[in-house]
Formats: sequence, structure tokens, C-alpha cells
Amino acid sequence: MKDLDKVLAWFDQLQTLARFIPENTWLQCQLALVEGFTNAVRHAHHNLAVETPIDIEVAIFSGFLEIYIWDRGPGFDVQSWLRKTPQVVDKDSEGGRGLRLMERIADRFTYTSEANGKNCLYISKSYHPVEAE
Repeated sequence: MKDLDKVLAWFDQLQTLARFIPENTWLQCQLALVEGFTNAVRHAHHNLAVETPIDIEVAIFSGFLEIYIWDRGPGFDVQSWLRKTPQVVDKDSEGGRGLRLMERIADRFTYTSEANGKNCLYISKSYHPVEAE
């Protein structure tokens, strides 16, 4: 979790190149990135060596943004979990809100296991470009 500050600083640098993305959309994507990274650290990598990398890629296009987070954990069926879990999570619970939050933020949200032993959390968010100030 000590690297979360580095992830956020890196993401903030990207914003300087993407001033055409509405602030609210950027903040939603930042929150989804934080949730995805935090889940990778706490859940996917909890039994792995600390130096096991979590790879992150952000792709910015005119009209949508994509976030990819690759972990090296055992993986799990996110869609099954979402189907079985209540839409409204108890506000006092210690966890269980991150996946729902990412699902609500994203226009497209998947978590898939890849042949290379990695799992990929994919978040896509559409936006209407704004004029740079």
C-alpha cells in the first residue's frame, strides 16, 4: 500500500495531458484506480512476496479512458461475486464496497485471468471532452 501515493502521483501527471476530460470524470476514474490497486494489494497479492509487481496502464482516447490493472494473484469470478452480493452494501462494513463502486463508475468493468498467469482488471469510462481552460 505504500506505493499508492506513487500511483496517484503518476495518475495526476496524466491529467496535465488530458485537460479535456471533465474533472468529475477524472476524479471518478482516480477513485476506480485507487479501489482497483487497493484490491490487488489486499486481496490478489496478500500471499505473494511484497516485490511482486502490480502493473497499471491508462489509455486516454477522445471520448473514453481505459484503466488496466494486472495482478498475479489466484484470480476470482468478479461477475459471480457481483451477482451474489447485495446492490447496497452496509455503510458500516469494513469492505465489500470497492467492486460495486468500480462497477458503478465504469461503463465497462471486467476482471479476467490471462494465459500468462496474470489477471486483468479493466475499467472503461466514457466522457464528453471539454474545452481546456
